[in-house]
Amino acid sequence: MFVRKMSKIYILLITSIILGGCVSTDISDLEQYTQEMLARPGGRIEPLPEIRPYEAYSYQCSINDCIDPFELFYEQRPPQQEEVVDTGLTREMEMEIKNRNREELEDFELDSLKMVGTMEDQKENWGVVIDPDGIVHRVSVGNYMGRNIGKIVNVFEDRIELREIVKNNQGRWEERQAALALIEQ
Repeated sequence: MFVRKMSKIYILLITSIILGGCVSTDISDLEQYTQEMLARPGGRIEPLPEIRPYEAYSYQCSINDCIDPFELFYEQRPPQQEEVVDTGLTREMEMEIKNRNREELEDFELDSLKMVGTMEDQKENWGVVIDPDGIVHRVSVGNYMGRNIGKIVNVFEDRIELREIVKNNQGRWEERQAALALIEQ
């Protein structure tokens, strides 16, 4: 018990000596810095701007020519209804344009894509398409290709048929048929 108590005292004493050795009483650099700062000439502080007192104003007018200061001085017009323009978009086309996730092959023009073959099983046919970067894609009915919202409607051995939604010369949306033919090698 005594040994334990003495070891704690020794540890405390050694810690105090070590920490005491870290203290420096030389503050000459601090005093020199303070003297340099006090030797600098002081600047002139700009005076505060003058505060003007608030002047109250009483609105007075005669009864005959009194104008309400809170009444609007301009005429408010009802909002004009926009002219309904027939854009040619059907509800289905609009839903297809707005409410779907874009697919990878929609980043390329249709004529830059190459159909190189097909694959099939009991349920469906797939088209094999290569993009301009050389990446091979498998597509089926319902996928999209090309920049004109080209939805695949059929996959045959020699071509992939699409339905695109494009604007015509008059600015109206219309559906157009397109196809991507098999490239013979």
